[in-house]
Amino acid sequence: MSAAPVVDIALVHHPVVDKNGKLVTTAVTNIDIHDIARSARTYGVRRFFVVTPVEASRALARRIIEHWETGFGATYNANRKDALSLVRLAPDLDGAIAEVELETGSRPKLVVTSARPAADALSFAGYRELLAGDPAPHLILFGTGWGLADSLLQRADHRIEPIAPGGYNHLSVRAAAAVILDRVLGPR
Repeated sequence: MSAAPVVDIALVHHPVVDKNGKLVTTAVTNIDIHDIARSARTYGVRRFFVVTPVEASRALARRIIEHWETGFGATYNANRKDALSLVRLAPDLDGAIAEVELETGSRPKLVVTSARPAADALSFAGYRELLAGDPAPHLILFGTGWGLADSLLQRADHRIEPIAPGGYNHLSVRAAAAVILDRVLGPR
């Protein structure tokens, strides 16, 4: 039996694009941190990085995490405390990469997600198979706003297919993260 793959995820707030394709930095939200942490814990993700260059946003994220780890939330709901313990903050993607490398001893493979179709995207089944046979850590990136900037898409080692190619495909990032984690790490 092979070891479980080492999978980390990152919610990227910069660089991402807005609906007009302009490079922007998006706001950190309580519900994204909370819900994605719960999905990450459910599917065995090792770390969940919230990536934003804005110190005030990282401070907000720290307050949210502290509420569930040491504040009233820690006694109110221990399951959420467990989920929020996975969250790490990084000012940029390179900071998250460095932390994964420091903790695992290996540079992670970057895996991007996007609602936009791409010819080189792996199917969910294809990525599951690749992941099962790869001892390297993987860092799956989820973009906020209208998705990851091209500069991040171009850095990827792998790209996963959209959840629902064609037609209406505009899930919240927390819903998309849950679906993708289930398709990639859930039981089959």
